[in-house]
Amino acid sequence: MKRLFSMAFLTAMRLAPHAAVRVAAQTGYQAVGLRLLPSAPGGAAHPLHTDPAALRETLAAMAGTGIAVFDLEIIRLTPGVTPASYEAFFATGARLGARAVLVAGDDPDPSRLIAAFAEICQIAAPHGLTCDLEFMPWTPVNTAAIAHRIVTAAAQPNGRVLVDALHVARSATTPADLAAIPPALLSYAQICDAPPEIPADEAAMIFTARSERMLPGTGGIDLASIFAQLPPDLPISVEVPSESHVAALGDAEWARRALAASRAVLAP
Repeated sequence: MKRLFSMAFLTAMRLAPHAAVRVAAQTGYQAVGLRLLPSAPGGAAHPLHTDPAALRETLAAMAGTGIAVFDLEIIRLTPGVTPASYEAFFATGARLGARAVLVAGDDPDPSRLIAAFAEICQIAAPHGLTCDLEFMPWTPVNTAAIAHRIVTAAAQPNGRVLVDALHVARSATTPADLAAIPPALLSYAQICDAPPEIPADEAAMIFTARSERMLPGTGGIDLASIFAQLPPDLPISVEVPSESHVAALGDAEWARRALAASRAVLAP
């Protein structure tokens, strides 16, 4: 089976959704990821669930190019989260034909986080969406093992674990932790590269993650070891933000290089 490659939001974060769809088509991707909700207050996002004109423009671009929407970002499960408030977000995901929603676990109380994740999965399910819990070193869900444990405890048919190569390399996650995740709990994985040195502080770690990653195969992450533990046909989100390279090369050329590098690393 041919592996699907999706252009993640961060790879071409300057582009509006309709423009991202067209760049993805020009550069060889089969799908895109869109960020409807910001990752942090004031962060970049395109709220298609509250902007009917932008949604229509995005749907038209998809129809004209054949590009699908793979994943939507980002729901953060904080202590005060109200899962029911995301109904319009999920409904818009269904209109876009999206398959997955990226979820971050920002609640330090494991029991409360499990309950919130289960509820968000239940609300997403009628819309045909999986909820993919991404472990990040600066959140309470900071390893693959913890994410796996939460998703398993929530026990929802559409609950999934999201593996980001950068977060594997920056956390205590081991190859055995990845191998322990059943394929049924994986919707997709994110690929990138980064310098081998782990940043000393959280702010620097977040800056790398959101603004300056490297092309796969050009940094210090052991991508071969990571992806050897994952299904060989698992869809791949190419998440390679680089504000410096995009400024020099343009969005389309950087997206093209990111895809080419990802394909080369994952070639059998």
